[in-house]
Amino acid sequence: MSADKIVVSGFRHFFQSDSGPVQATGQIDLTIREGEVVTLVGPSGCGKTTLLKAIAGFIAPTEGEIRCDGRLVRAPGRDRGVVFQELAILPWRTVRRNIAHGLEIARVAKAERDKTVERLIGLMGLVGFEDRYPHELSGGMRQRVAVARTWAADPDVILMDEPFAAVDAMTRLTLQEELGRLCATTRKTVFFITHSVEEAVFLGDRVLVMTRRPGTIKATLDVPRHGKGGRDWDSFTGDPEMRAISEQVMHLVHAERV
Repeated sequence: MSADKIVVSGFRHFFQSDSGPVQATGQIDLTIREGEVVTLVGPSGCGKTTLLKAIAGFIAPTEGEIRCDGRLVRAPGRDRGVVFQELAILPWRTVRRNIAHGLEIARVAKAERDKTVERLIGLMGLVGFEDRYPHELSGGMRQRVAVARTWAADPDVILMDEPFAAVDAMTRLTLQEELGRLCATTRKTVFFITHSVEEAVFLGDRVLVMTRRPGTIKATLDVPRHGKGGRDWDSFTGDPEMRAISEQVMHLVHAERV
């Protein structure tokens, strides 16, 4: 049994507006185990990103607490890496140097740094683009760099907020497969937010479904473990069990429509 990595207890959050407090989420209790990929899907505005930002330490819960490895989360930390939909790569650095950026800040020895960067370049399909600058890359390639850069810093937990939402459909499928391989290879703890039911089931070991705002976790569905190489779309779409899980998640999400 894996250890508990992230524990969210009695979480509830309100935002302040000119007309008074606005409830972003209902009460959320959640445990993410070490090495687990947990995906979260739900209606727009239900509080998915609010929860992720609280786990990252960017906002403090109005109520409840969040712990990572038993330690109370009070602020951002190097133990939690974040990949947002908006790109966060440096335009004046090449692919190689963008991925190495966090390692340079941490003063990791060059030999170790180069080994980590080369491994991630291979895993994320960036071979041949190592010396390109962001303006020379497609949107999908730039997002691969953002993912690799976060992984390179070796946080214990990776938090991902719809990282593939802005790319075209074909590129998104490729990125999902590559992320699946990366998760299977590194066994990182990952919390992944998406609006796509199929993406949630394809990537997750567990899929969480939220209600509409103020969001709570209405259902948790287990997904059979990936193989060593992660999932691929050909086998996924042909698997009756995966189709059944996707249909179940779709039904749960559809029931929350306004």
